[in-house]
Amino acid sequence: MQTQVAMTTPLLKTLETSREYTLAVAEAMPEQAYDSKPAGAGWNFRELLQHIAYGIGWWEDNYINGKETDWAPPAETLKKKQVIASINDAYSRLKATMDGSQLNEAGLQGFHATLDHITHHRGQAVLHLRCQGIEPPAYTY
Repeated sequence: MQTQVAMTTPLLKTLETSREYTLAVAEAMPEQAYDSKPAGAGWNFRELLQHIAYGIGWWEDNYINGKETDWAPPAETLKKKQVIASINDAYSRLKATMDGSQLNEAGLQGFHATLDHITHHRGQAVLHLRCQGIEPPAYTY
């Protein structure tokens, strides 16, 4: 029997901290550098952030809600403001799913896996900033 776990304030705080820092990283890159990428990198900055936004929803569907969804990110190239809005919307949907919900063990693991995926790619985005000579925003806890 799987137990249900209520989302706690510290987990929701972690989610909000992740949102704030991801948005700060997205804001730090000037629009004209959104298509830049370090030598050998697979994605440019814009593609990387679009991947984060799409990935939040995909991980939420597949690993938190248990709804099998194909990986089919849109091919569109969004402007900086649209990318930022997409990231913010993805976090809002995830928070709405998590806020006050009861999660089984798999859902809770999915939540942590989603945050891990975001952190992995946000770290790459920080490197993109540094390669442009931009000091990344300070991380707050």
